[in-house]
This record gives sequence, structure tokens and C-alpha cells, in this order.
Amino acid sequence: MNKNLMPEDLAKLDQLETHLQERSTHFLGYPCTADFDYSTLHKFLKHPMNNVGDSFYLGGTYHINTHSFEREVVDFFAQLLKAPENNYWGYITNGSTEGNLYALYLARRLHPSGIVYFSEDAHYSIEKNIEILGLPSQKIRSQKNGEIDYEDLENKLNSCPGLPAIVVANIGTTVKEAKDDIKKIHAILNKLKVNERYIHCDAAFCGSYAQFLSPKPHFDFSEGADSIIISGHKFIGSPIPCGVVIVLKHNKEKVSNYINVIDSLDGSITGSRNSFTPLILWHAIKTIGRDGLRQRLYDCLDLASYTMGKLKNTGVKTWRNPNALTIVIPNVSKKLQHKWQLATHDGVSHVIMRPGITKKMIDLFVLDLKKENNLNFSNREAQTN
Repeated sequence: MNKNLMPEDLAKLDQLETHLQERSTHFLGYPCTADFDYSTLHKFLKHPMNNVGDSFYLGGTYHINTHSFEREVVDFFAQLLKAPENNYWGYITNGSTEGNLYALYLARRLHPSGIVYFSEDAHYSIEKNIEILGLPSQKIRSQKNGEIDYEDLENKLNSCPGLPAIVVANIGTTVKEAKDDIKKIHAILNKLKVNERYIHCDAAFCGSYAQFLSPKPHFDFSEGADSIIISGHKFIGSPIPCGVVIVLKHNKEKVSNYINVIDSLDGSITGSRNSFTPLILWHAIKTIGRDGLRQRLYDCLDLASYTMGKLKNTGVKTWRNPNALTIVIPNVSKKLQHKWQLATHDGVSHVIMRPGITKKMIDLFVLDLKKENNLNFSNREAQTN
């Protein structure tokens, strides 16, 4: 067996590294942070780690894991999200899609006859997970800014009297970073006397910093959330997709099962689970912490204001939701979409101010946008003449 890669294989890896480095300098349309250094953790890649089982269950026969680090990460985010002391549980997922799936799975187990209500601007994983679980659902209109239409939500709820409501609130929609208000959602449910309810907050991008916004959006456990998910590879930053799902412990305990073969509880979507991403997020909370997350937010808000000014000076019709790090612009050409890796939907593109983006990157992008707009204007003039 050849334990060493051949020269052509090494060259292929070098080509990939060159490609990734170049693409990372033209990366404005997705909320994935790249200003991290986890080299301290490289030594753990030689171990067959697996976080199978429940990290909060002090048992299990697979000991090559990072359960203790996972617990610390869950504790950190549970406190950040104001989960009730001694009544929360969670685990590190492979991303927000899994977190949303777990939350909807838990909601279904608690309310088997429930109907899921989600907005048009919800992440595409919500509709996919609803289909996977076979849940009845109602899609709610969105307002122009991407926030859920509360009047339409009330009307849809009113059309299903007597049935439990499972409501997905977006705490930062994918395209426009709109934030739904769960206090308003609870008020509607109270008005309609919907007592059996479950509110899940998809806070993938915004969840790690939303508590530091002013005014603070209504979405945490103290305001009536039953579960919240956060992405680890977005605002925080990770080379591997990951996330955190936090739920109320008394709800989770109704659905978890003891598995004899691993001598542990089975509470997660998958059996085998990544042991390296808990180390990544643990490293992040130890080196960044609450104060660091707050400062990263303020830096990104400053950059968002700078970018808005540059775009407006160029004549671009741009806007953003209050305190959003996402700036919405008219749809750009496929060429610019691909060059700057811009997500595009329903006639608009966006740029997202995340840690690691520099003013130089913004200036180069605005220059490209200006050139494209000038070219389009020249072409229109030529056609008119």
C-alpha cells in the first residue's frame, strides 16, 4: 500500500489551495466567516473521534469523544439565548438544516396533529424538512421587507381551529435578513386561543449577535421560544459546516430514548456525530466570547454603513432592514454573481457584511458594479440612437 500521495496528487491539492485562496477574496454573498485560525486543534485530527450519544448523559461506552467540550458550547449559547436555568438541552449539529429538522421533529412528537406555519422568506430547509417529516403546513405571505405577514398568519391560523400550531419564526431571513417578532406571534395565538403551540426560531446567521442589537429583536427563550438554532460557520466562523440547536429540556425528555448498544440516550437526528466541530466552537467561544461577538457585530454594522454609502454614491438603488448586515441590491449580471459569489433571488442580489470582509473588497466590488452599470447605460443609449 502506498502511504504517500503521488506528485500529481500533491499538485492537485496545491491547485485546490490556490483556487480557494483566490475565491475567498471575492466572497460577498454568503454569511460564512473566514477570519479564523484553528491550527491549535490540528493534533486532534489523528483520533477516530465520534460524539455518538447524548453529551449530557453521563454514560456511554464510546469514550473517544468531545462531549465535555460540546456541553460547554451548549451552555454558552443557552445562556446567551436566555434559556431557563436547568431546563435546556442541545447539541452541535452539522448545520442549520439539521437544527431545523430536529426542532420540527421535536414539535411533531409533542404535537402530532399540529400544523406548521412558515413564511415565504423562510430558509428552503424548512419546506424540505416539512416534506421529510410529512407535516401538514401553511405557507404565510411575507411583507416587502421579508418579515412574516402577521395578518396572513392570523387568517391562516383562524382557518384551522382547534389544531396545535407549530410556528417557524425567522430571525434573519436568507435574502433580506428580516426578523420575525415572536411576541407578536404569541399575541396572535393568545387572541385565537391556540393553547397548544410550539415556536421555533431559525436564527442561523443572526442568533450569535442578535442579543447585542438595539432594539433587540424578540426571539429568545425568555420571550417564548421553544427552540432556537444558530449556525457555527456563519457569523462565528468554521472550516466545517456546523451549528447549535437549543431546546427546552422538559420537552426533549419526552422524546429521547435509551440505546443499549451505546449505553447512552439517543436525542439527536444522527447517531454518529462530528467530534471536531465542538472543539472548533469551543475554541471560538473561548477566544471570542460574548464581548468579542458584540465587537464583531459593531464592526460589521460600521462596514454596512460604509458599503451603503459607497453604493448610493454610485447610483445603486440599495436598502437594508434596520440593523441588518445584509444589503439588498438590484439583480446583477451572472458574471458579477459568479465573480463575487452573490446569492440572488426574486430579482435581487445581496452582499453580507460578515467578519473578515475589508473595505478594499467592498471598494473593488463597487467598482465592478459601477463598470457594469456604465456599460448597461451605454448599451441602452446605443439602442435608443
